[in-house]
Amino acid sequence: MQQYKKVAFYTLGCKLNFSETSTIARLFENAGFAKVDFEETPDILVINTCSVTENADKKCQQLVRRALKINPEVYVAIIGCYAQLKPTEIAQIPGVSLVLGANEKFNIIEHLEEKNDLNAGATVKFEHIKQTNSFVPSHSMGDRTRSFLKVQDGCDYFCTFCTIPLARGKSRNASISETLVEAQKIADSSIREVVLTGVNIGDFGQEGEENFFQLVKALDQLKGIDRFRISSIEPNLLSDEIIDFTLTQSHHFVPHFHIPLQSGSNRLLKAMRRKYLRELYAERVAKIKSLRPDCCIGVDVIVGFPGETDEEFMETIHFLKDIDVSYLHVFTYSERANTTAVKLGDAVPNEVRKQRSKQLHILSDKKKRAFYEQQIGSIRTVLFEAEEDEGIMYGFTENYVKVKVPFDQALVNSMQEVKLLEIDRDGVMKVELIEKTLA
Repeated sequence: MQQYKKVAFYTLGCKLNFSETSTIARLFENAGFAKVDFEETPDILVINTCSVTENADKKCQQLVRRALKINPEVYVAIIGCYAQLKPTEIAQIPGVSLVLGANEKFNIIEHLEEKNDLNAGATVKFEHIKQTNSFVPSHSMGDRTRSFLKVQDGCDYFCTFCTIPLARGKSRNASISETLVEAQKIADSSIREVVLTGVNIGDFGQEGEENFFQLVKALDQLKGIDRFRISSIEPNLLSDEIIDFTLTQSHHFVPHFHIPLQSGSNRLLKAMRRKYLRELYAERVAKIKSLRPDCCIGVDVIVGFPGETDEEFMETIHFLKDIDVSYLHVFTYSERANTTAVKLGDAVPNEVRKQRSKQLHILSDKKKRAFYEQQIGSIRTVLFEAEEDEGIMYGFTENYVKVKVPFDQALVNSMQEVKLLEIDRDGVMKVELIEKTLA
């Protein structure tokens, strides 16, 4: 291991992966490695993979090829969901040296020390997902503005389109007190905003003595963090008490929810093995908007699920038009091995999937613009980010409106009151700074 000095990381997929990559990077740095960018000829490249879509699998293979062009002797380690689902397949990719399943990824440095011969083929450390029971607290660092805090892992739901339970195992978490210890590490830094992340965070506690609502209340008392966001929560787990507390009583949780829908057709929701019908989803949105009309609500939608008819797709379109949501994340269904959905037959042609996806992206743009227009003239608090883009800097209001102002180093990582003025042609809100008084 002595010859390995520089390590780079590349993360595919979700916020949860980013939090885990950051934690693993700190393990390397504590062991004396220098963290470098992907293009800086690293000795070791760690790719944290996703396997939600087929494109994520292909992206992994492309990254290995790119890495070998940068450094033909690079030691490539593959971790993450794809590594758990297809370890043997990954081991056959030319240039891959190490493949670690879900149970082993946080022990990566030990496994690197076991083998240094790049010509002997890939080492695979893998256990059946049923043996994956551990929970490693994680949070991301490096972005001065926000951190992703992992509060839960795994899922017990087994939706018919999803491989996550096979890749990450059963739902599990640390205790509230242990989670607060991890959150305090973030609070002790310069980071101002924390995004709670996991696979199914509303399932925190799994109906034990602790639950997600109790976690939210405990985090709200933590000193040193200005904002908490809930990254994504299932509608059946988004209770009235969570909505009431975060929107009317909390000191730090912002008015922003991301709530997966997947389809506006009840038949498809049942075929997907979702745990709600669209009526419950509409009730959750109405409840939120009754308390905070300015609350931002994001939605996940899948198009092209097996058997989705034109009529059922239009049910989704009309349902989304009728409810007061702010933007959509559109996922085109792709067949995944070992899921129930692939056995349903009646596949939707790829061209139809693309057309439906395009329609939903257009609807998302309209929803987002309508939501932004509703905010014009209001006074909001913006957390400004560090990146400079041709003399412009960006930030987000508490209710997730993206704003822009001329770059000013003094504003980086600061909370500022602004008045929302108009939507720029690139879909970002122009604002007027009220005064530079918030730290």
